Amino acid sequence: MGNSSLSYRDLLLALAVVFVWGTNFVVIRLGLNALPPLLFASLRFTFVLVPMVFFLPRPKMRLANLVTYGVAIGLGQFGLLFIAMNGMISPGLASLVVQMQVFFTIGLSMLRSGERLKPHQLGAFALAFSGIGVIVAHNGHGATIAGLVLTLGAAASWALANQSSKEAGKVNTLAYVVWASLFSLPPLYLLSLWREGWPAIVTGLSHATLGTWAVVLWQSAGNTMFGYGVWAWLLARHPAATVSPLSLLVPVFGFGASALILGEPLEGWKIGAGLLVMSGLALNLFWGRRQPKFTPVPEANAP
Repeated sequence: MGNSSLSYRDLLLALAVVFVWGTNFVVIRLGLNALPPLLFASLRFTFVLVPMVFFLPRPKMRLANLVTYGVAIGLGQFGLLFIAMNGMISPGLASLVVQMQVFFTIGLSMLRSGERLKPHQLGAFALAFSGIGVIVAHNGHGATIAGLVLTLGAAASWALANQSSKEAGKVNTLAYVVWASLFSLPPLYLLSLWREGWPAIVTGLSHATLGTWAVVLWQSAGNTMFGYGVWAWLLARHPAATVSPLSLLVPVFGFGASALILGEPLEGWKIGAGLLVMSGLALNLFWGRRQPKFTPVPEANAP
């Protein structure tokens, strides 16, 4: 299982990853100022695919698995998330709500294995879902019902991608993400053309500045390649129970960056909702140290 404690170097690397993942929600919001959401997602995965696809061999696995992962992570997770963040949910709340993917991941794993829900998992889900209820009760204050539904859909799609990644077995994580992007692009570009239209695509590209392209590159290189690659490397060296708790800091960085950079207000109800959701995540995670449970794959901890 590897070392049970993190060295200072590995701890700093893990903190760097969760910092990138948490602040990435603000980066997404900045990119949406110039680009339509589906075009933005399309460009993100274009830069994940090219040029790395020419340097990494395709993982030896079933094509259906790559297709499922690519469509789920590209169109499902980021397509829905980017649409939601385009005026329907704030970056801070999005960073929190999308963490519900942990429970969707557990549910899919149980469906595949036939294992029954444990009492502590039921309690953890109830805590987290009550936090979502607080957000619903404040509909229109940082999130709309449509934004919540879309973000939860993104979380469910993330869980499907996690299950596909789990069933892929031991593969090169970076090569897996890069080659799966090949199957993220067709539905993203086609839906962008259909839903957003050619004039909006041309306008978005013409209004894109060097800052916009830096945001797109950060999405692909920083968030995807650096984040996924380093997290998978850490999980290969240390037990998941040592590394995974640090992912609870993602919403903390998400709320903090959103407040500092975008001026998103941190009302008491947002803090309360965050505490409820994160308490549910923590209960599920730390109870697992006492007895075996399903552990999310590396991608489950990232935005």
